[in-house]
Amino acid sequence: MRKYIFILLVTLLFTSCADKLEVTPPNNITDEQIQKLLASGNTESIKLVMGSMANNMPLLFNFAGINGVGSADMYYSNQGLDMMRNLEGNDMVLGDVAGLSSLVGAPEYGLDNFISSTANKNLVYWYYAWNCINQANKMLNFLTDAIVGNNTYLMDYKARGLAVRAYGYNYLMENYQDAFMLTGKDKLGVMLYDAFSPTQPNKARATAQETYTFIKADLNAAKKLLTDAGTGYTADLTDIDLAVVNFLLARVSVWTGDWNTALTVCDEILAKYPTLMSEKQYGGKNTGTAADPVYLPESNGFLNNASNPEAILGFPVGQAKTYHNAYTNPFGLGNGGVTRAYKRIDNRLYEKIAATDYRKACFMETDFGNYTYPGNNTVAFIPKYTNTKFAATHGIGSTNKIEVGNVTCYYMRASEVLLMKAEAQAQLGNEAAAKATLNSLLAARTKTGAPALTCDSYPAMAGMNALQMVYLQTGIEMWGEGGREFYNNKRWNIPVDRSNSAAHLSKVTYPVSNMTLQIPEEEILYNPLAVQN
Repeated sequence: MRKYIFILLVTLLFTSCADKLEVTPPNNITDEQIQKLLASGNTESIKLVMGSMANNMPLLFNFAGINGVGSADMYYSNQGLDMMRNLEGNDMVLGDVAGLSSLVGAPEYGLDNFISSTANKNLVYWYYAWNCINQANKMLNFLTDAIVGNNTYLMDYKARGLAVRAYGYNYLMENYQDAFMLTGKDKLGVMLYDAFSPTQPNKARATAQETYTFIKADLNAAKKLLTDAGTGYTADLTDIDLAVVNFLLARVSVWTGDWNTALTVCDEILAKYPTLMSEKQYGGKNTGTAADPVYLPESNGFLNNASNPEAILGFPVGQAKTYHNAYTNPFGLGNGGVTRAYKRIDNRLYEKIAATDYRKACFMETDFGNYTYPGNNTVAFIPKYTNTKFAATHGIGSTNKIEVGNVTCYYMRASEVLLMKAEAQAQLGNEAAAKATLNSLLAARTKTGAPALTCDSYPAMAGMNALQMVYLQTGIEMWGEGGREFYNNKRWNIPVDRSNSAAHLSKVTYPVSNMTLQIPEEEILYNPLAVQN
């Protein structure tokens, strides 16, 4: 019986190619014929049949087009989803004026109901993760162990699919179940599908432990395939290579308390990424004047991967999604600039950054004042605490301020790996090793000419244990990146409490117990085996 016919192949395998490969016309290609082509070992056939699907795998980390929302919606891209999470914490302030309901991201910043099974703020996370899983499974359907054999192309392709599938399932667990090390260990995980078919039977939710076992098995299998295929660590930031797989494994490991694995894979990554960003590369720098600021993205490692030796997974200009920059750039024409939805640091975190820590310069100490935005000449007031970490007045390669926003993007970097390593060391009871790891980060973040900062000399860390130091330094280092504060708060049991903040306009509190999304109503309705959290 004919199986599912891939539309992708219809577009790829033109009649001429079909003739060349001696297969039937594209509209009639079956799964069995595809598997036969793959099993032939012919490199040209393999690349033609699977290349496009395999090359699409990294792009799922850099995605736009989430179902059910428009292209202008904050929930259209995974960068938008991450930005919503950034706003649902303690450390990021949205804007500086009353009337927050008019600002994009205001409901999330106000911690309006985002966990309900019927909330549109919920369903998009489900859609995004399952799209990653389904796209991976569509490709993995063909890549059985027997078909892959020792063919290095197919081994590499299968590793990509396994990594993306693991990423998708972990994304679901981070959002749709309590933190494993708190109350989630003995609860339910998600439905585990290891193949794709539009007519496959529904499944019940596996346990959380079964789900994480599945995720780790995928990542370890991907790691072995990349090693055996000779892919290893590549210089191409768009590749799913060993650094990407190890990063995912580290993140899953710290979430599940597998500290020894976290330590091992972090060390493997850091051996390949020993260099951190310098002071010149870290954030935006005004090379113009106060009246006519010039923040060039070329020298900002957060906006230009060529200036970021830490970048593990990222995409170049043209391929990179730029939603994050639109949401965070105070000089941009998107929702981080001209509309005054500025992304600012909470004063409480700002005040904990040491005076000789150059990361403090990534936030405005005083009001910037009025700025005239190019294009429509709108004049808006930029307040203190607004970030310049992601600031640019121009696009890469341009001298025209109207072309602001043309930047690269990244999704994983080495400083986070270093912080996960320090966390693992602290959790294993090795305070001295954790502090030594943190000292390497602090030394790299010390202003030029100042004595190197250490755990013992950092003023805000006096009296802290090593794990508390990790919490603080992660908050500073990863501010505004990847929704990390929300997910870390969830697993570290840190509630949102803005009540004594001078900068926050929404002075709400929010418990960790309410950070877990309900399974969307759509799944409950159409999958009779699904049960609610």
